[in-house]
Amino acid sequence: MKRMLRTFSIIIIGSVFVGIGINLFFVPHHFLDGGMIGIGLIAHYWFGFKPGLTIILLSVPLYMLAFFVDRKLFYNSIHGLWLSSLMIDFFHHWKNILTLPPLMSAFLGGTFVGIGIGLMLKGNSATGGSDLLAQLIGKSFQMNVGKLIFAFDSIVLVVGWPIIGTESFLYSLFAVSTVGFFTTILTHHNHDNGFSFR
Repeated sequence: MKRMLRTFSIIIIGSVFVGIGINLFFVPHHFLDGGMIGIGLIAHYWFGFKPGLTIILLSVPLYMLAFFVDRKLFYNSIHGLWLSSLMIDFFHHWKNILTLPPLMSAFLGGTFVGIGIGLMLKGNSATGGSDLLAQLIGKSFQMNVGKLIFAFDSIVLVVGWPIIGTESFLYSLFAVSTVGFFTTILTHHNHDNGFSFR
């Protein structure tokens, strides 16, 4: 029970970090994150959809895959999906509280999101979509999850480039690099030392 509470607390804290990082630093400048969060932000900027809700809907197929491939990961990660998506939409009203210069926002946003995702991965959870896919691939092929997430993020950035424009794209690239850096720091021991995500 103690271990379960500790893991759930880590997931909650990580979700809050992600929600704050996205809304306080990314949304005001129309920056993108990568993976499923980035797709949620593209849907928000382009169509006005709620990014958290979009993430949940688009993550359903991958969670179905996880249900059959890694049942334990599915049950652990489903909490991360709901909590992180809830926090992204919950903190949406923070988008106009503080507008920092773009470079600072990219760095701080990347730091918050990277730490948040890293904590969730340590809690054997994920924010949905590419994070979950990265965990499945990482566990199967002993690859670093942070580096996989960075690769998936880059793909989403390129797709979103025409929507946010070149300036925001360049800042987003820096932000995603920061996300990948902090995520890698928090996860690089998981496979090197033979540990499972916990």
